[in-house]
Amino acid sequence: MPVTMTPRRRIGGEQGPVPAVRFTLLGPVRAWRAEEELPLGPRQQRLLLAALLAGAGRPVPLTELIGLLWDGDPPVSAVNAVHRYVGSLRRLLEPGLPVRSSGRWLVRQAGSYLLRVDADGLDLLRFRDLVRQARATAATGDLPAVVDMYLEALDLWQGHCAEDLGAVTAVHPAFAMVEHEYAPVVCEAATAALGCGRAGSVLLSVRQAADRCPLDEALQASLLLVLAADGKQAEAIMLYQTVRARLSDELGVDPGAELRAAHQSVLRGSPPEARVPASTGSAAPPAAPPPRSGPPWIEPAQLPPDLPFFTGRERALDQALDTAHRVGDGLRVVAVDGIPGVGKTALTVHFAHRVAADFPDGQLYTDLGGFAAHGDPADPGEVLHGFLEALGVDRHRIPASPAARSALFRSVLSGRRVLVVLDNAFDADQVRPLLPGTSECMVVVTGRSRLIGLAAAHGARLLSLDLPSVAEATACFLRRVGPARTDVDVAVVEEIVARCGRLPLALALVAARAASRPEQPLTRLAAELAAAQGGLGGFDEEDSANAVRGVFSWSYRTLGAEAKRLFRLLPLHRASDVSTAGLASAAGISRDAAATAAGELVRARLLEVRGRDRYGAHDLVLAYAAELDGPGEADRPAAPRRSYVHSRRSAPPVARPLPGRADAHLEGVL
Repeated sequence: MPVTMTPRRRIGGEQGPVPAVRFTLLGPVRAWRAEEELPLGPRQQRLLLAALLAGAGRPVPLTELIGLLWDGDPPVSAVNAVHRYVGSLRRLLEPGLPVRSSGRWLVRQAGSYLLRVDADGLDLLRFRDLVRQARATAATGDLPAVVDMYLEALDLWQGHCAEDLGAVTAVHPAFAMVEHEYAPVVCEAATAALGCGRAGSVLLSVRQAADRCPLDEALQASLLLVLAADGKQAEAIMLYQTVRARLSDELGVDPGAELRAAHQSVLRGSPPEARVPASTGSAAPPAAPPPRSGPPWIEPAQLPPDLPFFTGRERALDQALDTAHRVGDGLRVVAVDGIPGVGKTALTVHFAHRVAADFPDGQLYTDLGGFAAHGDPADPGEVLHGFLEALGVDRHRIPASPAARSALFRSVLSGRRVLVVLDNAFDADQVRPLLPGTSECMVVVTGRSRLIGLAAAHGARLLSLDLPSVAEATACFLRRVGPARTDVDVAVVEEIVARCGRLPLALALVAARAASRPEQPLTRLAAELAAAQGGLGGFDEEDSANAVRGVFSWSYRTLGAEAKRLFRLLPLHRASDVSTAGLASAAGISRDAAATAAGELVRARLLEVRGRDRYGAHDLVLAYAAELDGPGEADRPAAPRRSYVHSRRSAPPVARPLPGRADAHLEGVL
């Protein structure tokens, strides 16, 4: 590294070198200048130093330091306290150095702090350098030299990362990532030693690591093989029984394939297959490598099948493709929103299949259950656990903390080209922990709510999916019905499309019914929809999970009591749209309360904004609302009267409604 650990200070008007400071992070956090150990001050000051050391020469945001020091509950004076700790560390590490000197080690950069260190001054960087050298040397086949390098690297670990600073370092992502580098290197050292007949030289290191990580099956498998190779076959067999019992008692699982294979090798007395540790070609080992029992990288292919009948939506697809083809400008995120049943998932899955070849390292998919028939939205921590397993991370190496899992997820995807599809999100907070950290990856999110938070914080491209045009809806229906039908009349199909309100879900259900009854003419199907008189009876299906009524209900169940009540009153408005004041009058509530409830309905996409202070809803959504009954329905008869009075009072004189046939339904309740 170009940065030296020996900046200069003024001595009698001259510049003199400041003796270098050496730090340890792999164990207790300590610092020395020459042979003198430095007093690092109170715990929070040492914790701040540890975070900077874990950054290993990279900037650490001030917000992250504050969150670490006060466990997410900082005092008002937190920023000033951090500045004081930084000042104390500077006086300790850089005595006599001018404030504005370019030779400072601890510097501030755009809301972050950075501690300039190199491999001569920090054990973590020295460890990474040795591991990189070992992996590069392994390619030459000089396994004895590889073993020596690994042993020198492992000797730097004097305990858990920053172990003297308490439990926070065991769960905080900055330290958890460092800790994750230890076990893989132990296993690589064991593999190299077994390959050149030097099992005894690594036995102590492997035994210590296995004791430290008792549920790590890869480490336990390595210890089995090293024990057997060192002539301790009986101990290896006893160890297997102990580990199997521990896995059963603590996790309720049986040993995995790697541990079972090692046990069989011990029982047969056959030496393990000699393997050469692969070089990663990077300056530092990955924070969470894939499991050593499988391939070096698992390429997930989790996308659902593409819809064979997909058609149209060219404008939305072009916008999404434009984002996909943008490279090197931060993480690429597309967030698709729209009313229930408008085809968000179909569009997203189709798009994902079109661009899958651009993401050769895999495609991840999950339904976040933001608006599901039953249960709560998916927990991001659980989703991350599934993603990490799919990417090849051994489940025993997955941290318990959601924040640590998110950091590990970003580390695993670093440098990879992976497409992540997050379907049916509830809000931006559910999505944020699931975002990769680099521009090589892309994320596509669907949700009924408009995810403005993703656009503000992550530059997401927001695509609001509208109803398809009449031509697109007609083409979609005809494609689903299939070429076998000979009774296709464009006028009849357009009538069906109109009665479906051009809603793709309704069209899909009706088209499936038509395809399953080829003997029945389409005119009969149109008549059945007409007989439903605009209600949802024409869209009833045995599969209620996919019926129109069911999909609307998933949004309805997320509403609060006032929003539910306002929604049930919507069908009583005869106009195509309504103002906040109109909603307030119909419900008999204040304008502020009506605005709050309307905002909740808009977020659930049961109400649409159609202009300045104007709201409306899809005809089928209104039909669903008309079917509902619930507490507070006693005021239904009064709602039309209140709406009528509001319209007479608010309309201009020339536009006031006149009594007559058009108002007969209202005059009867006045």
